[in-house]
Amino acid sequence: MSRIWLGTALLIASAVAYSTGGFFTRLIEVDAWTLLFWRGLFGGGFLALVVAVQQRGRVWPAIRATGMEGVLVMICSAVATVCFLNAMRLASVADVMVIDAGIPFVTAAMAWLILGERESVWTLAATAVAFSGMAIMAGPAVAQGRFLGDALAFAMATLMALVIVLIRRKRGVNMVPAVCASAFLCSLIVWPFASPLQVDARELGLLALFGVSQFGLGLLLLAFGTPLVSATRGALLGVLQTPLATLWVWLAFAEQPAALTLVGGALVLVAVVADMLRPPAPAQAVGSL
Repeated sequence: MSRIWLGTALLIASAVAYSTGGFFTRLIEVDAWTLLFWRGLFGGGFLALVVAVQQRGRVWPAIRATGMEGVLVMICSAVATVCFLNAMRLASVADVMVIDAGIPFVTAAMAWLILGERESVWTLAATAVAFSGMAIMAGPAVAQGRFLGDALAFAMATLMALVIVLIRRKRGVNMVPAVCASAFLCSLIVWPFASPLQVDARELGLLALFGVSQFGLGLLLLAFGTPLVSATRGALLGVLQTPLATLWVWLAFAEQPAALTLVGGALVLVAVVADMLRPPAPAQAVGSL
């Protein structure tokens, strides 16, 4: 049971780190591709340092140990990030929020098919409440999205669910090298569209802080926490980042959220806390690919 609580704490910390994305994007006035390039580079550098310290310089054996699951985590995580960026450009933010809230449901299905994990009714109910909260936050703007943007958001949700399941499937192996590689791969994918040399010293400093504290630390905590809880609970905890992101922007920039946003965010928080107060027994993997 202590492993579950440790995993829960690590994943809450990961959600807090990820939730600062909106705060940083308000501070850094560069185009999205350049932002992603530097975020991936600094985040990947931070994670590479962690791997080097963990493995005492034996980085290549650590990479090999992640196996095919590590390769898939690297690719899925990087592509999901690019899909998310373009979904935000092509669809309404509300659409993307609601689809993002569906990640725990997709994760539950994948965990059952790939790992044989059968989630508790309590956690599934909490997931449904969290999804309702995200839908309320989105409000009437949901209908304003476009097909391509929504399709990219669904792709992002599916890929991130697969990342969670794959990390849990390989829970006996350190998957930090895989998420480290995903950060660098993301930078490589967006490089042709970015203008990395057109940032000044102040922007570069903020980009470094963004990459390390939001992306690198978020991925690190995700890799450490995911193996310790069920796949669905891990995805549910990740949903916390949306109401928290609203909170940070409100506190830092005095952008008061709408009433529906507050109501929906409160529902998400209630769902997560309720699930935490009744932790499920550790799910067992009884099947595999």
